[in-house]
Amino acid sequence: MYDVIKKEFALTISQNGLETEEVAIRAVPLSPEEAIGNPEERDYPLVTGRERLMQAEFKGSLGQAFTDMYGDFTGKLSDIVAMDLKNNFRRAIFISSLNAVMRYLRLVDKTVHCRDNEPRECSHALVKYLERNYDHPRIAFTGFQPRMVEALSGKFELRVADMDHDNIGREKFGVVIDGPEKAEENLRWCDIALVTGTTIVNDTFRQFEVSRPVIFYGITISGVAQLLGLNHFCHCGH
Repeated sequence: MYDVIKKEFALTISQNGLETEEVAIRAVPLSPEEAIGNPEERDYPLVTGRERLMQAEFKGSLGQAFTDMYGDFTGKLSDIVAMDLKNNFRRAIFISSLNAVMRYLRLVDKTVHCRDNEPRECSHALVKYLERNYDHPRIAFTGFQPRMVEALSGKFELRVADMDHDNIGREKFGVVIDGPEKAEENLRWCDIALVTGTTIVNDTFRQFEVSRPVIFYGITISGVAQLLGLNHFCHCGH
């Protein structure tokens, strides 16, 4: 899959005359406040410290990606395209940089995380989107976005799987959080799957190539969704 993404990204760069660009990509992890501001609720992974946002900049345009492995990086665009995507750190650099370049080219416009109370606004918009387009589906939700789970649990049949051991087995908003080993079973059960875009960084993306509708949410997968034609929901991203 990453070979396909790299090929499509390289083609986009070539088609827009950027292959010889010597402009540096700068990627740095953001603090929780830089990433999400000061929301009233404090249960977001960004706030609790389990994940960080990597932010890349390309010619003044910003792209972000969630990751549990982070650090600083500076390199040329050619370095990014040639990068060996062997771990979450390198994939976060690649994906955040891809988002920044796609943003610079005006091919996507949701590459920076929403802030303050916008995640709650996004969750309400998601409920309306699903009711309008899918009626009342059974939903397999992958990743724990607390405001989305809170909003969806009151409206739909919902199963949630997450990789965070602090969440697994605990009840959140009336739903007991499953571990990642339940994701495949939940996919067989559901009518649609809502999947965190972080799967493109943590290399679990392939398991969601299924026959039923899959909607990826969040800013991390914005650029890849555009390149590959994936269903994508990100109401309040910037």
